[in-house]
Amino acid sequence: MATSVRLDDAFVKHVKIHAEAESRSVPKQIEYWAKIGQIMIDNPDLPYEFVREALLASEEVKSGNMTRYERKTKRK
Repeated sequence: MATSVRLDDAFVKHVKIHAEAESRSVPKQIEYWAKIGQIMIDNPDLPYEFVREALLASEEVKSGNMTRYERKTKRK
């Protein structure tokens, strides 16, 4: 469901800078920040870098860009 939202011009200008740096559109950058924000609110004990890496790993799994972990030592 698409919803129109009015945003402050200064905020949109700030978003554009980050969106271009991360190769996203302005709406996708806002969605990304909202997703990160929601995860951080739900998990206040997790550091930002952990959340960011978890999202990246999730996308790698979805795209099939991974290798299966193989244990190299014997279990005790």
